[in-house]
Amino acid sequence: MATIYDVAKLAEVSPSTVSLALNNPGRVKPSTLQRILQVADEIGFVPKTEAVTRARRGVGRLGVMAPLTSYPSFGRRLNGVLRATRDSSWEIVVYDQESAAVTSPTLAMIPLTRRLDGLIIMSLPVDDVVAQRLVTQQLPTVLVDTQHSLFSSVAIDDGEGGRLVAEYLLERGHERFAFVSEEKRGQRGHLRPEARLEAFRKTLAGAGLDLPDSHVRHVSYMVEGGRRAAHELLNLPVRPTAIFAHDDILASGVLMAARDRGLRVPEELAVVGFDDADVAEPLGLTTVRQPLEESGELAAQILLGQLATPGRSVHQTTLRLSLVVRSSA
Repeated sequence: MATIYDVAKLAEVSPSTVSLALNNPGRVKPSTLQRILQVADEIGFVPKTEAVTRARRGVGRLGVMAPLTSYPSFGRRLNGVLRATRDSSWEIVVYDQESAAVTSPTLAMIPLTRRLDGLIIMSLPVDDVVAQRLVTQQLPTVLVDTQHSLFSSVAIDDGEGGRLVAEYLLERGHERFAFVSEEKRGQRGHLRPEARLEAFRKTLAGAGLDLPDSHVRHVSYMVEGGRRAAHELLNLPVRPTAIFAHDDILASGVLMAARDRGLRVPEELAVVGFDDADVAEPLGLTTVRQPLEESGELAAQILLGQLATPGRSVHQTTLRLSLVVRSSA
């Protein structure tokens, strides 16, 4: 059986560096971590404690990994996972990641170092190397809000959401538009706001209307970020009459900016969000509802099915969106 010393020798690092990679991968340089992982894959290295765990039937533990688990949307998806597993003895372990834009070191190491029977990955890209490692190490995995050909997934069509909003605002007679998005946190991955913006812009273009870059803002994910972006947009020489925010938190900030300026909503400014979060109904926010709890519950059900019947075929499930019309637009 390959040992940590074999990995260290072939990767040309010290055994302590391999140990650090196993226990705290975020503290190891990405290039070094990748080299250690490559060697571990090549020689079939499994940490001793994990070898013992794998010899057992199972540890009764499912992992859920997502970026910034403080997001309201994650909490609702997690509720769906818990609902699917509440009548069983499964323990749910949550792994929080800083960004949805890059594959995390922890995700790269989980197949080797985490004692899990299965994994649900939410809103995180899975590159081909990590995907193959998950498959090779036989860790059943289901994706939510992202896709890879090796895994079953549950997702929405973000483009459909952008189209729904554009079509509705066009029907209401709007001709000047703006979009407020969460700023990128990295360079990799196709982020959901980009897909929504692309479809929103394309639908407007089909009606002969433009959404210039000057009418798009990328801000920090908080109410104040949306508020600041809205003020910038409303300061333009020709201000928009409708603002689409990529989620309800940012849309809340847009509504605050309208109130700051004494603008009548929706007569002088229409505001549309995304998610139908808990804040949407009290604010009278028109928004795109996505089935967050359902996505988490369905992902957990698919994962439990894989655990009960290994070798199930991979399939992608796309959940439908709907526009909830309230007083803001």
